[in-house]
Amino acid sequence: MSKYKMNYFSDEDVLHVLIDEGREAECRELAPNITAELNEGGEVMGIEILKASEFIIQNIVLEYPGLAGLKAVC
Repeated sequence: MSKYKMNYFSDEDVLHVLIDEGREAECRELAPNITAELNEGGEVMGIEILKASEFIIQNIVLEYPGLAGLKAVC
């Protein structure tokens, strides 16, 4: 797969990043509210971020204050 796919589920505030399609063999917690989905070879297939809004604000917006003044284009 050449491009990642991202899906945001607003009802649950979950961001899912699909890196590669296939059968998920296991999940590993990388940090609180962040889980990696692995295939049978142990390669990362996806990342799931719970409480995604909070994560984005704390780890991206607050880290890069210049983003706060940007306007959405979509």
